[in-house]
Amino acid sequence: MTLEITRIDPFDAAAVDAWWDAYASAERADRGDDIPVWSREETRSELQQESRVNERRAFLLHDDGLVVGAASLTLPLKDNTHVAYLDIDVPLAHRRRGVGSATLAFLESEAAAAGRTTAQGDTSWRYELGSDGSGDPGREFARRHGYALALGDVQNRLALPVAPTVLDGIDADIAAAIQGYTIRSWVGPVPDDVVEGWAILDASIDTEAPSGDLDIEPAKPDVESIREHEELLVRQNRLSIGTIALDPQGEAVAYTQLVVSGDDGNAYQWGTLVRRSDRGHRLGTAVKIANLRLLQHAAPQARAVYTYNAESNAHMLAVNTLLGFAPTERMGELQKHLA
Repeated sequence: MTLEITRIDPFDAAAVDAWWDAYASAERADRGDDIPVWSREETRSELQQESRVNERRAFLLHDDGLVVGAASLTLPLKDNTHVAYLDIDVPLAHRRRGVGSATLAFLESEAAAAGRTTAQGDTSWRYELGSDGSGDPGREFARRHGYALALGDVQNRLALPVAPTVLDGIDADIAAAIQGYTIRSWVGPVPDDVVEGWAILDASIDTEAPSGDLDIEPAKPDVESIREHEELLVRQNRLSIGTIALDPQGEAVAYTQLVVSGDDGNAYQWGTLVRRSDRGHRLGTAVKIANLRLLQHAAPQARAVYTYNAESNAHMLAVNTLLGFAPTERMGELQKHLA
C-alpha cells in the first residue's frame, strides 16, 4: 500500500463529494444504514465556512489513485487552543491494511505542529455493547493507539410527535417549581435582548455539564461566535429552535436548543444547561418541554429528536426518560496527550 494523504479544497465539489462518500460509508458500516449522519450539503457548507472559531482541515486518503478514506482535523482558535479534534473514516473494504493507523500518525503530527498538546475524537457503538464499547472496531482502534475513554455518552431518540396531553401533564407537574421564572421560546437566531445571557450559558456547558476526564477549560462567552454559528445553520438549511428561562431580575438561568436538519428530517438536541445556583426548580424540564412544543409547531415534518448525554448525567437522562426518549447508541469521547 502506498497511502497518499491530500488536503482538499472545500470549494472543489468532486473532492468534497468523495470525502463525504467515504465518511458516510464508514459511519454506516459501523453503525447501521439508518443512523443519522451529516448530509453532503451540510458538510460542504461547514468546510467552506470562513470561521474565527475553528480552523477545519479535511483530507482525502488515496491508495494508487483509489479513495480509501477520509479524515479531518479541527483546531479551535478561540478557546481550548491546546486541543485538536481528529476524525478518521475508512470504509469497510479498505480496512486492515494500515490506512487508519498511518492517517492517525499524520493527524497527530499535524496537531503537534500546530502547537496542540491534547488530541480528542469520538466513536460510537451499539448500546448493547455497554459503557466501555469493548469489541467495537472504532473503540478497539482507539485503545490500541493510546486513546483513553475520557467521557462516555448515551444517544437517546424520541419519536415524534409527542402527544400534547403528555406535555400538558408534565407542565402541570412542574408549574409550582418554576413559579417566578419566565420561559421564552423562538425560532431562528437568538433575540438580541437575551443573546448575551445565552452566550454565557452556552460557553459554560462543556465544563458545567459532566465532562469526565476531558482536558478542557471553560470557554469565554462570545456573542460573535453565536452569530457566526447561526449564519452557518442558515447555509446548511437547518432550523434553530431555542428556549430560555429568565429569573425575576431578567437574567438568563437556563437554556436549550434544538436544530432541525432540512436534509434528513430529524431534530438534534444541542445544548441544555441550568445555571448552578438555579438548579432544583425543574427548569431543565421546563425549557425542554417548551422547546419541544415549538418544534412540533414550527417543524411538524420532523420525525425524531436525537440527543447525547453523559452517562453520568443522571438528572438529564431522567428528564429525557420522562419525555419518552429511549437509548439507541453509545458514544465515547476519546483523548490522548501528545506532549
